[in-house]
Amino acid sequence: MTILLFIGGLIGLIAGADLLVRGASKLALSFGVSPLVVGLTIVAFGTSAPEMAVSTGAVLNGQTDIAIGNVVGSNIFNVLFILGVSALITPLVVNIQLIRQEVPIMIGASLMLLVLGLDGKLGRPDGAILFALMIAYTAFLIVQSRDDNKASQNQCAAEIKPAVAGGWDSKLPVQIVLIVLGLGLLVLGSDWLVTASTVFARAMGVSDLVIGLTIVAAGTSLPEVATSVMAAIKGERDIAVGNVVGSSTFNILGCLGLAGIASGDSGLVMAAAVLNFDIWVMIAVALACLPVFMTGHEIARWEGGVFVLYYAAYASYLILAAQQHDSLVLFSRAMMSFVIPITVITLIVVLLRRAKHADPAL
Repeated sequence: MTILLFIGGLIGLIAGADLLVRGASKLALSFGVSPLVVGLTIVAFGTSAPEMAVSTGAVLNGQTDIAIGNVVGSNIFNVLFILGVSALITPLVVNIQLIRQEVPIMIGASLMLLVLGLDGKLGRPDGAILFALMIAYTAFLIVQSRDDNKASQNQCAAEIKPAVAGGWDSKLPVQIVLIVLGLGLLVLGSDWLVTASTVFARAMGVSDLVIGLTIVAAGTSLPEVATSVMAAIKGERDIAVGNVVGSSTFNILGCLGLAGIASGDSGLVMAAAVLNFDIWVMIAVALACLPVFMTGHEIARWEGGVFVLYYAAYASYLILAAQQHDSLVLFSRAMMSFVIPITVITLIVVLLRRAKHADPAL
């Protein structure tokens, strides 16, 4: 029964996010809002809506470890697994705006979360700060989009498939129904997923934090997986990258911002394991995007393969640590003394070799 509840929760999240994105984007376009603005705001919100629903629902149920673990784990999953798999399908082109603006903002949001959580919790004022930054970021994107050219707007319009005259989703009442149904499925799906995940954690002797960092994080990131992988298959490689970076920023500012506000006076307790390890992994992953993206303005297949392997190593570490397995020490030493240094050296060499061909605009 618990497995069915978990599967039902995932289905509800995915279906809810799809309906919400479809209804909200078509509604915005019906009122004449720029397709570019819709793609950067409503579509980004839609793919991150499961994380927001799960984190807020977990807070209301008193399960703050799942709320924090879900967002931190989702961001690690987004970059390492989703970008990795997408790059394995086809090398991903990286738009210069991502290097100059979006990735630094993602890094800044990650560092902001660390600073706000240094006191051991994410209180209501901290959540308000993050949520206010999300609103400011969205407003900035809207203002910036006024100068975007027609080609960029057409590209975003192709992604969200705006309503055509006579289409079944071109009517205002239908669009409103889609939004309401989408939100309802998100709320229901998040409740089922959190409930089932808690049962799993107790049955397996694994903490809520590890469940949030792995199973829930991967499950709520499925909309991003579908979007980026499909974009890579269709050759829309810049969309595949932009979706991941934008969603990761929204996860921190929007999801944890709202969760922090909903936490009340007690705030979201930041577990020591998160502050001492997982949040640093999230920051390292965000920082790693810059040298990877700058090497030829693309994510090569071999770099995608490295990303996927690192996510497998990260998930393996969490499982071994949760079980206090005897091989944990050997595994950690191998990663710290061999795998990570070799990867860093390789990235530096590749970056230096391609520096002479760098775009002067950077």
